[in-house]
Amino acid sequence: MVNYLIQFLTILITILTWAILIRVLLSWIPNLDRGNPLVQLLIQITDPVLEPARRIIPPVGGMDLSPIVVILVLQFLERLLRGLA
Repeated sequence: MVNYLIQFLTILITILTWAILIRVLLSWIPNLDRGNPLVQLLIQITDPVLEPARRIIPPVGGMDLSPIVVILVLQFLERLLRGLA
């Protein structure tokens, strides 16, 4: 039972990591329609994790470093969970 929970959580972490990466890549597109339903879904998935990090980590040179920090934390959690399995 515990292995299934760990497996489920690692899948969620992987999905969240990819969602953050896709959001970062989409932020480089200048005329992206933020009203697009897929973009809105991506924002709804990633904002609950990114917003707290943005409050703690100030932008450096106009760059938002919070996605990098969040991805590193997610990767740490994933390795920790895999170690428990």
